[in-house]
Amino acid sequence: MNFDGIFTPAITPLTSDGKIDHLAFVEVLEYLIDSKVHGVIIGGSTGEYYAHSSEERIELAKRAKAVIGNRLPLVIGTGAIRTEDSVHFAQGAREIKADAILVGSPPYALPTQNEIAAHVLAVDQAAGLPIMLYNYPARMGVAMGDDFFDAVAGCKNIVAIKESSGEMARLHRLATAHPSIQISCGWDDQALEFFAWGARSWVCAGSNFIPREHVALYEACVLEKNFEKGRRIMGAILPLMDFLETGKFVQSIKYGSELSGLHPGGVRAPLKGLEESEKAELKAVVATLKQNVAKITGEM
Repeated sequence: MNFDGIFTPAITPLTSDGKIDHLAFVEVLEYLIDSKVHGVIIGGSTGEYYAHSSEERIELAKRAKAVIGNRLPLVIGTGAIRTEDSVHFAQGAREIKADAILVGSPPYALPTQNEIAAHVLAVDQAAGLPIMLYNYPARMGVAMGDDFFDAVAGCKNIVAIKESSGEMARLHRLATAHPSIQISCGWDDQALEFFAWGARSWVCAGSNFIPREHVALYEACVLEKNFEKGRRIMGAILPLMDFLETGKFVQSIKYGSELSGLHPGGVRAPLKGLEESEKAELKAVVATLKQNVAKITGEM
């Protein structure tokens, strides 16, 4: 499994009464395919997996596979507090013949490094699929450290890691100490630094609604090796990244998707939608961003 490129953690559209809108979900997937992203992740935090029932998550994975087929790699998230639940989602990913799974530390429980390793290995045994680890201590409460990597060193299915700690030193250590594990940027405003350190992958929620601009940064840095161009594109995207980190992340991604002509609906509780003033600000940020990136890439 190769994680090169832009992997989009897809949103989950909702109807007006809060149910999953499966027709709009198909629309999202087709939009991403048409936009030339390189892979899709279902059941990530951007997809609001934490607010879905087990049955909803399994059904979303099945529908995603039915729509995508073999057109793009499909990665299924296994995030859950209980290892038994993560194993269940891993088994579901295996049954639909997903291309890979996303495996993080169980949130809230604060497991030790060896306990995180035991969790990951149990999920691996259930799926037998390529694994992208997910290191996000701000959400999970613990980080995947050296002892964890020592404990899972024999697991051949661990092929990548979405590094979302925000700690640049951790990126440096991963790149030098674990060269066999493909690094994927999971902290958006550090994408340029990730690419400079040899990363060829970026899991970015913003690609739900401005996929071409994210692909443009990837192509500039990874394919063209043109970091001067990459810096300019990154500078154009940074205002959006700043907006997304103001506290309403999923809400902003969904409204951005609405601006792109999709039908994302609202968000599930406990989250609430954007205020009208926030919508106006995001709309202006996106419009300026698109104009600036188009100028840089020569599309205007």
